[in-house]
Amino acid sequence: MRVTANTFPNSLIDQLNRLATRQYRLQNQAATGQRITTPDDDPVAMRRVLDMQGEASSVGQYLRNVARNQELASASFAPIRAVGKVVDRASEIAVLADGLKSPTELKAYAAEVDQLIGQALELVNSRNRGDSLFGGTRADVAPFSKVTDAEGKVVGVTYHGNTTLAENEIASGVNLTAQTLGANTTGTGPRGLITDSRTGADLFNHLISLRDNLLAGDVAAIASVDRPALEADSDSVVYHLGTNASVQARLETSQSLLKQRSQSLEGLISKEADADLAQTLVRLNEVQTAYQAALQSGGTILGRSLMDYIR
Repeated sequence: MRVTANTFPNSLIDQLNRLATRQYRLQNQAATGQRITTPDDDPVAMRRVLDMQGEASSVGQYLRNVARNQELASASFAPIRAVGKVVDRASEIAVLADGLKSPTELKAYAAEVDQLIGQALELVNSRNRGDSLFGGTRADVAPFSKVTDAEGKVVGVTYHGNTTLAENEIASGVNLTAQTLGANTTGTGPRGLITDSRTGADLFNHLISLRDNLLAGDVAAIASVDRPALEADSDSVVYHLGTNASVQARLETSQSLLKQRSQSLEGLISKEADADLAQTLVRLNEVQTAYQAALQSGGTILGRSLMDYIR
C-alpha cells in the first residue's frame, strides 16, 4: 500500500485530537465530580441515571404529599377531640337534668348548652392555611352557619360544604385523604363527623333539642330522646378520632419508606454518575503524558522528514 506524504501528519492530528478530547472529558469530570454529563459519556449508564432521577422526582412529590396530609390530619385532630369534649359535657348535662326539678337549674344548664352550640360551631369551622377543614373540597367557605330567631337564639345550623374529600397520591397508584367530612346526608360516601344520616349523628340538632327541653323542663324527653341521640354523636367522634389516628400512622410509615427509597436512589445515582476522583486523576495524568509524548515524537519525526526533504 502506498503511503502518501501527508499520511503521518494526518494520523498524528487525529491521535492528538482524540487525546485532547479525552483530556478535556477527564478534566471536566475532575472539576465537576460527575462521570456522566452527556449521553455520549456512557449511554447505558445515562439511561439508568435518567430513570432513577425520574423515580427520585416522583418520590420527592410523594413525600411532599405525605407532609401535606400529615399537616392536615394533625390540624384536624385537635378540633375533632374538642368536639368530643362538647358532646361529653352535653351528655353529662342530659344525665344531671334527670334529677333536677328547679326551673332555675334547668335554665342554667340550657344556657350552658347554648354556649356549647357556639363552641362546636367555632370548632367545625376551623381552618388550616386559610382552608376549611371540614367542608370537603369546598375549602373556601365556612362549612357551617347558624340560623337564629328574632331573639338571636340558634334554631338551626346549615352545612355549606360538599361530600367530596381531596386525595393525594402517596405512592404509585395509592391515593389517600387526611380530610374529615363535616356532614353527609346522602347515605353514601365518607361519613360525616357532625351529621350523618346512616349513623344518626346530628350534633347541632341534638344540642338544640337538649337546650329546648331544658328550657321547657321536659326531663322525660331529655332521658328518652336527647341522651340516646348524643350517644350517636359520641360514637361519631370516636370513629373519626380513630380514623384520623390510623391515617397519621399510615402516613408516618409511608414517610419512612419514601425517605429510605429516596436515600437509596441518591446512592445509586451517585454510584452511576459520580466520578472516582482518584481514578480520574490517574487517568488524566496518563492521558496528559500520552499527549505530551505524541507531541514530542511527532515533532521529532516531522523534523527529520523536513531535513531529509531539504537534503
